[in-house]
Amino acid sequence: MDDTSTFKRPAKLWNRHFELLWLGQLVSQTGQRAFALAMLFFLKETTGSASLMGLMVMLSTLPGVLLGPLGGTFADNFSRKKIIVFGDLINGFFVLSLGLLMWFVFYARGQMACTYPPNDFTLFVFTRIEPYADAIMIGWLFIVAAAGAIIFAFFTPACTAAVPDIVPDNKLDAANSLNQFAIFISLFIGQGLGGLLYTITGASALFLINAFTYFFASGAESFIKIPQVIPEQHKQGSVAFKAFISDTREGLYYVWNRKGMRILFLVAALLYLFIAPMALLLPFYVEDYLKQDAAWYGYLLMSLGVGSVIGYVIAGSITTRGRTQSNLTIGSLLAAAISLGFIGIVQIPSVVLVVIFLVGLTAGVFMVKATTVLQLAASSEIRGRVFGLLGTLTSALAPLGMGIGGVIADLANKNIPLIYAVCGLMVLVLSIAMAFSREARDFLMLGAEK
Repeated sequence: MDDTSTFKRPAKLWNRHFELLWLGQLVSQTGQRAFALAMLFFLKETTGSASLMGLMVMLSTLPGVLLGPLGGTFADNFSRKKIIVFGDLINGFFVLSLGLLMWFVFYARGQMACTYPPNDFTLFVFTRIEPYADAIMIGWLFIVAAAGAIIFAFFTPACTAAVPDIVPDNKLDAANSLNQFAIFISLFIGQGLGGLLYTITGASALFLINAFTYFFASGAESFIKIPQVIPEQHKQGSVAFKAFISDTREGLYYVWNRKGMRILFLVAALLYLFIAPMALLLPFYVEDYLKQDAAWYGYLLMSLGVGSVIGYVIAGSITTRGRTQSNLTIGSLLAAAISLGFIGIVQIPSVVLVVIFLVGLTAGVFMVKATTVLQLAASSEIRGRVFGLLGTLTSALAPLGMGIGGVIADLANKNIPLIYAVCGLMVLVLSIAMAFSREARDFLMLGAEK
C-alpha cells in the first residue's frame, strides 16, 4: 500500500480527501487556463507571429497526445498523491521562474512606469508593464508551456484514477459530475478573469499570480490520502524501462481485449472528433447563416456551457446501475447526435439557442456516465493506464477534427449547416451501433468488469 495502509474509505461524497482533490484541481486548472490565455496574447503583442502562436498551441497539446499512455502507467506504478502534489508544485516553480524573468527584464529596461487605470480616484492602482520580449524570454516561455503540458499528461490520469478510491461507489456519478463542473468553472474563470488581469497587470504579474495558484493547489492536495497498491520496484536501468513499456502495453491490451470497453472508448473519442468542427465553424455559422453578430456567438457558447453544466448535474444526481445505466448512457448519446444534426437543419437563432443547449446537456450526461462506467470497470491497479489512453485519444482526435473540419468547410464553400448535419449523422451512426452491440450494452449495464 501507499502511506495510507490504515485508510478507511469514506462513506460520504464530501469527505476531506475528495474536497481537497476537487479544490486543488479547480484552482490549478483555473491557473492553467489563465496561463494559456496570457501566453498567446503575450506572443501576439510581442512578436505578431501566427507561426509562433501555432507552435505554442502545438507544444501545449502534443505532450498529452504522445505521453497519455505513459502518464497512465506512471499513475499505476507510483504514488498518485505524489504525482498530483508534485505536479502542481513543479508547475508553480516553472511559471514563477517565467514571471520573475519577465519582471527583472522589464525592470532593467525601465518599463514599469505605466499604470492602470489612470484615474486618480480609483481604490487600487496596478503597474502594467508594456509588452516586450527577447529571445531568452520567448525561449523560456516555450519551455514552461511544454513542461506544463508534460506534467498534465501525468497529472490528469492520476487524478481521474484516484477518484473511485476516495468516494463511495454510489456517489461516483456525483463525483464525476462535480469534476466536470470544476473543469467548466476553471475555463470560465481562467479565461474571463485571466483576460481581465492580463489587461490590467500584463503578462509577468499574471504569471506570478498563476504560480501561486499552483502552490495553493499543491498545498491543499498534500493533505489528501489516496489508497493505492504500488508495485515493488526492484528493477533498474534498461530492465526497469522495458518493464515500464511492458506495463503500458498491458494497459493497451486490457482495453482492446474487452470489447465492451473498447467500443465505449472509441465512441467517446470519436464524439470529440465530430463535435470539434462545430466549435471551429461556429463563427461562420453565426454570421453567414444565422445573420447575427458576434454577440450571438457568445450567446450560443453560453447556452452550450449552461446545458453542459445541467447535464453534469442530472448525471450526478441520478445514481444508476444495470440496464437503466446502459439505457441512459446510450440514450443521451442518441439525443446528442439528433440535436447536433438538427443544428444543420434549422437556421432560426432562438431555436438554435435551444438546440445547442440540448447538445451540451445530453453530451454532458453521456461523458459523466461513460467516465463512471470506466472507473467502475477498471481495477485500481490498471485504472491510470485506462484513462491515460482515453486522454491520448481525445487529445488527438479533437484537434484533428478541427483541422479536417476547416479543410472540408473550404472545399464545401462554407456550407456549415451541411457539415453540422453530417457530423450529427456520424454520431448517430456511432450511437446506433453501440445500441445494437450486445457487448457494449452489457458493459454499460454491469459497470464492474474487473
